Amino acid sequence: MSENLPHTTENWFETWFDSKYYHILYKNRDETEAEQFMDNLTQYLNLPEEAKILDLACGKGRHAIYLNQLGYEVTGVDLSENSIAEASKSSTDTLHFKVHDMRLQTEEKYDAVFNLFTSFGYFENEEDNFKTLVAIKESLTEYGFAVIDFMNANYVIDNLVAEEVKTVDDIDFHIKRYVKDGHIYKEIDFEDHNQKFHFTEKVRALTLQDFETMMEKADIYLLDTFGDYKLRKFFKNDSERLIMIFK
Repeated sequence: MSENLPHTTENWFETWFDSKYYHILYKNRDETEAEQFMDNLTQYLNLPEEAKILDLACGKGRHAIYLNQLGYEVTGVDLSENSIAEASKSSTDTLHFKVHDMRLQTEEKYDAVFNLFTSFGYFENEEDNFKTLVAIKESLTEYGFAVIDFMNANYVIDNLVAEEVKTVDDIDFHIKRYVKDGHIYKEIDFEDHNQKFHFTEKVRALTLQDFETMMEKADIYLLDTFGDYKLRKFFKNDSERLIMIFK
């Protein structure tokens, strides 16, 4: 980690997102859908051609790389050093990657900050989620827009698959999902080369109301909400995503 933040134990996301197995399990994500989402988003925001975009919690940079191909100057940041090392292979004069903790304000200001694919709400401490929102706000230019693409917690909880097995690259990932203490948990167990592994994903089941409360406290103006990657209207019980545009 490039920035010194006080934390007593290693957070689940620091180990899991840095593990090669995370990328194996999720490698078949829909690239076309992700690209269409970026097309729809940048058109909706009407960003100027030379706009600077921050991809916050960028992983291996799939969104950042595509946004750069659209002509924007993009910086992708993530806590995972392995992911940033991988993403950095695609660096250009207008595409940069660095290790960064999302709770901290960036040095530069951006015309848009994108936090995509439910990469919010990971922290044990509620205050850290609020700090992240404030950091996003502080990283924007005066006329900049921010986007958080989060799961719709109501929909996810209503449609939770309690147990399943996913086989990827000859590894059987045994997945259990449940809700506890306002969080959605995913327990992942598997074996590889006769070694047993166990990882946990844990995300705060934040609703639109939770975000609105935090945004009001942070003096953030929520402009619009959408319910899917085609930017259709958000419905509390039926939409798969909760996409928020704010400034």
